[in-house]
Amino acid sequence: MATTSILNRYISREFANAFFLSIAVFTFVLLVGNFIKLAELIINKGVAFIYIAKLFFYLIPYLLSYTVPMAMLTATLISFGRLSSDNEITAMRSLGISVMKIASPVLVLGFLVSLLLVPLNNTLIANSHFASRRTLKEIGIRSPSAYIEAGTFVKDFEGYIIFVHEVKGNKLKNIRIYQPQKDGPTRTITASEGEFITAAKKEIVKLKLINGTSEEPDLNNPSSFYKLNFKTYYMTLNLQDKPKLKKLEKKAREMSIKEIRAELKAMRKGGIEPEVLLSELHKKFAMSFSAFLFVLIGIPLAIKAHRSEKSIGIGISFALLVIYWVLLAGGTAFALKGSLAPWIAIWLANIAIGITGAILLFNIMKR
Repeated sequence: MATTSILNRYISREFANAFFLSIAVFTFVLLVGNFIKLAELIINKGVAFIYIAKLFFYLIPYLLSYTVPMAMLTATLISFGRLSSDNEITAMRSLGISVMKIASPVLVLGFLVSLLLVPLNNTLIANSHFASRRTLKEIGIRSPSAYIEAGTFVKDFEGYIIFVHEVKGNKLKNIRIYQPQKDGPTRTITASEGEFITAAKKEIVKLKLINGTSEEPDLNNPSSFYKLNFKTYYMTLNLQDKPKLKKLEKKAREMSIKEIRAELKAMRKGGIEPEVLLSELHKKFAMSFSAFLFVLIGIPLAIKAHRSEKSIGIGISFALLVIYWVLLAGGTAFALKGSLAPWIAIWLANIAIGITGAILLFNIMKR
């Protein structure tokens, strides 16, 4: 009993060291990549730092839903790869200790981590997604230029479609604004330059246009327009204001399991079977238990690879992660199209990894 306890602590410590190192590296890399994008909002679009800090804070739980399973797999490959390379697993087995007993501490840890990921995916990540979207709406009120992406049609302003060729901070160049009419042709406004002017207290957004033309309706014939040249032209645009922000509808991935089930019940009463809600419900559990399945497949792969180099473990980890996310994305697409039932499509990646891992582990145990 004492020998088993010492062995469990030794293997658990070996795994934990690799796990915390892996999660630190993966989270840091992803945070840096996203921080660069967020920093552009400050530098190029003048968004207040407080909003960037909020978005950065809300981003961390979302990244953990990916980095924790990634770290579990990488830590398993590195720790068991080293034990195998140093012939410690061979020595343990020669003393009559089975592979399952050697692997059991890490398998238990993997299962516990998966259980902890369920509430993370269910509430913390869902709430972070929703809070992040609310913050983006607030940014749109305070810094409307953050909504504008050069070379894309922007439809966030009520009644207007805006296309801008170049955006630098709050300055716009080569602007086209379309205002669809219920009766008659679409009104078009063009300008060589423009600038957003915000009045935060009134929560309105004004757009100052410079050197352009506007198609104004003919009072005698409302279905036709005549062109008006201007040097300066001011427009008032309507974005989501604060009262409307409080009424933002939650998207499927922003709902908790309880909220999804309530929405499913309400929609089923109307004879609707929404695949997107069912897919999101299963995804919360599938992504959580991917941590355990990565441990399951990582143990036999590490023992068979018989390499201690961390680069080997990271390489195998990357390949498995790509396979898993491709299968999950493909399954999600099939579920949303209605080609496969969500409970099959979403769990397809987990089933493939789980079965493969169980077979590999079983073959290792027979040796």
